[in-house]
Amino acid sequence: MVNKWETTYLKIEMPTTMKSDSTAVFEDTFENNPARIARSEYFSDGTFSAWFVDQEGKEFDKTKGTWQFKNDSLYVDFFYGGRSIQVGYEIIPTNSGFKGISKFDWDEDGEYDDLLTMKTKIIK
Repeated sequence: MVNKWETTYLKIEMPTTMKSDSTAVFEDTFENNPARIARSEYFSDGTFSAWFVDQEGKEFDKTKGTWQFKNDSLYVDFFYGGRSIQVGYEIIPTNSGFKGISKFDWDEDGEYDDLLTMKTKIIK
């Protein structure tokens, strides 16, 4: 995990969006010069930084947190968007980076039923 990463794909499926019977899906492939790209850097001391980069290359919304790896899962703890987030991701190595999958309460409705799938690549 100790490296710099860029998110190349993100999908969040929320089956009970805000405790309703509606399903919401957010998906982004970060192609065609997107407005922002998510990046992160993981350090050997168990800390990490995550931020966005705009089209001009300027960084914004930087946050810091801690991470640990157990078996095939990455566990992160950080503060973002006005809330404390503690979430685990199943990590599947890929040729360019990794695929991460987590179940969490991404829509903040009290139900930990939202599925996030992301793909990353190493930034060299």
